[in-house]
Amino acid sequence: MYTKILVPLDGSKTAEKVLPYVRWLSGAFKVPVELMGVIDIAEMAGHIAAERARFLGSLVETAVRNSEDYLKRVAGTFGGASVTCSTEKGSAPEAIIEKAGKDKGTLIAMATHGRSGMSRWLLGSVTEKVLRSTTNPLLLVRATEEGRTEGQEILKSVVVPLDGSELAESVLPNVATLARELKLEVILLRAYSMPYNAYATGEGYYAVNYEEIITSLRDDAVAYLENKTEAMKRLGVAQVSYLARDGFAADEIISVAQNTSGNLIAMCTHGRSGVKRWALGSVTETVVRHSGDPVLVIRAG
Repeated sequence: MYTKILVPLDGSKTAEKVLPYVRWLSGAFKVPVELMGVIDIAEMAGHIAAERARFLGSLVETAVRNSEDYLKRVAGTFGGASVTCSTEKGSAPEAIIEKAGKDKGTLIAMATHGRSGMSRWLLGSVTEKVLRSTTNPLLLVRATEEGRTEGQEILKSVVVPLDGSELAESVLPNVATLARELKLEVILLRAYSMPYNAYATGEGYYAVNYEEIITSLRDDAVAYLENKTEAMKRLGVAQVSYLARDGFAADEIISVAQNTSGNLIAMCTHGRSGVKRWALGSVTETVVRHSGDPVLVIRAG
């Protein structure tokens, strides 16, 4: 399914919180891992006083050596897995996107900060730019204080939020492959809620039969999920179930994730113009920020 897992590391414990998942996935898929550091020369130059600018070359060489030594130490924690290390010079997001883009089978794996959004290589910076621009699959792991950097994290199931669109459904073939190869249970999730315009007309607000509308929405969601459940079974998934939940999508995805352990959440983004619909600033960002589970983001088309 993947030909390689690319793991950008910046030397922080936050970035290393992705490593337990990478160790497990690389072993399960039997694919090599590349640990990647990036030396941003322009950023370094911006922090050097003018009178010390002549030392920039030496500082860059030292940074490269330190990065190489650090990556080699991390590689030693992978046991017998095939691990290579590389240190690039340039803009971190551009270097990551360019390296991964040479092989569409490369999975990028990165960590995000656990409490205050994302810092250092985080949402709002490198991770956001990679998420918006890469065409490669991207695994995002929320780094919490309790999260570890050693050992392995084993996944047991994959939660697939669906909103009825072809975009959301385009993740299903990838999920089926994941489930078959990793022996994961698939949980299909659809959230539904009363549409705002159900209460209003051009003249203002009026009373509606709330229970009747919610019952209809629930029935539609269940019928839809039953259909997709059968489709997943036809794709060879042994264990597949579904949940229809009354509420907003991000809230229900996070709730399901928090109440079950060992989940991977799989979501899809638009193929041409970046993250749409379930997008940064809405469902995907909210889930990445607040879910304790890793999120696999797959670009459609």
